[in-house]
Amino acid sequence: MATRVFSDEELEALRSFPAVGKDELIRYFTLTPADRAFLAKFRRSQNVLGAAVQLSALPWLGFVPDDVPAAPAAAVGRLARQLGLAAGDLAGYGEREQTRTDHLRQVAEYLGWKQPKAIEHKELDEFLLARAMEHDSPSLLFRLGCEYLRSAKVIRPGVVLLLEKVASARTAAEQETHGRWPTC
Repeated sequence: MATRVFSDEELEALRSFPAVGKDELIRYFTLTPADRAFLAKFRRSQNVLGAAVQLSALPWLGFVPDDVPAAPAAAVGRLARQLGLAAGDLAGYGEREQTRTDHLRQVAEYLGWKQPKAIEHKELDEFLLARAMEHDSPSLLFRLGCEYLRSAKVIRPGVVLLLEKVASARTAAEQETHGRWPTC
């Protein structure tokens, strides 16, 4: 089995904001009245807009990239217009990592998402093992794992951790497959 699944550029892309399409802009970057009420508790404009980006990114991607101000300009602009803010207000957001982390916790709670704990990790491992019995492609298993986490409203862990889980599932599937077939 190959140990390297993604190139450095692909790994960076998996940790960052992708380009956003028109449909995604409408689906994920349209604030409801309840969303605006939730965001009103943040005082400074950069925090309001930063939390709004996180509020939109979490359901879109299943995680929020660390560099929130690097969100696609079209997405930031759309959120800023809805909030009556300037898109430039996002500059400097999250300079204190704790601010971004605190806001993500609040956003996740508001949206009904959770950080993966032991049970979520176990369920993900079981899901990946079942998929690995059907497919051997690590990139496919990675994508299926991301989709599973998003559907369960569990925040995606880091790329490396998820790749380690994929590798473990592939190894376990290979062992189980060999165990099922008698040697000749």
